[in-house]
Amino acid sequence: MVQQGRKIWFDGRLIPWEEATVHVMTHTLHYGDGIFEGIRCYHCSDGSSAVFRLQEHVERLFNSAKILQIEIPFTSEEVSSAILETLKANNLREGYVRPLAFTGEGGKGVSPGNAPVHLMIAVWPWGAYLGDEGLTKGIRVKTSSYARHHVNVMMTKSKICGNYVNSVLAKREALEDGYDEALLLDTDGYVAEATGENLFMVRNSVLTTPPGDSILLGITRDALITLARDMGYEVREERITRDAVYTADEAFFTGTAAEVTPIRELDRRTIGQGEAGPVTKLLQQEFFRVVLGDNLKYAGWLEHFDL
Repeated sequence: MVQQGRKIWFDGRLIPWEEATVHVMTHTLHYGDGIFEGIRCYHCSDGSSAVFRLQEHVERLFNSAKILQIEIPFTSEEVSSAILETLKANNLREGYVRPLAFTGEGGKGVSPGNAPVHLMIAVWPWGAYLGDEGLTKGIRVKTSSYARHHVNVMMTKSKICGNYVNSVLAKREALEDGYDEALLLDTDGYVAEATGENLFMVRNSVLTTPPGDSILLGITRDALITLARDMGYEVREERITRDAVYTADEAFFTGTAAEVTPIRELDRRTIGQGEAGPVTKLLQQEFFRVVLGDNLKYAGWLEHFDL
């Protein structure tokens, strides 16, 4: 359950959490034509709080809106300010941020017609998405029976609400089969991504991650590519087969929610030594140094604010 906060930002106003409601005839509720972002803020070592890569997340929100052809009734600067305002209003030093733009009441068919576009921003405390133990020991993953969306079936570069039914089905299947997460292949049978994370594998200290063809271009994925290269690792963006992952030295997921989560097993095949490998550990350690403000080289990735 999401921990209820004090306020939600809704169409330009901070209102009590319990009053942030919509009508059952809201178009997005019926057809999924909304867009969202997942963003984290961290309580930094210096006592301040900071949102990780705020501008990149807001830019992706607006790109998703463009792809879906809905117009957010606020500027990107106003949305960025509203996110910080909402965090302060909830006195939240560390947690998760969820902006959501959606179409309201209007057209009752598939087309939203002239339905208004609303924007809300909610924040709440949220720890390790795949569990604290998962961050340290790694997780068990199942290749899903569901394929990731084809690029001409759903727009894979956007966080459209309806896209995530694919993730819901895959995640439910994995959990019911006793796994922690699902790995989805693309429609050509190559590794795409998980239900909300990007994948990296490591072999001979070389990192490989699927190319941007059918995946969501994760902001944490981009950060890890930059970090790894700056640390001297070679990073390749190329197609991966699932049996290549079986025989990798290491594998891990990245994502706003998942952060850097090791994979210890895929389809009952142990990955490497069955625990977080040395490269994964180093990258995970460096990632947390960055988000906690301890690596000033990447200070530009943090939007600091004081409560």
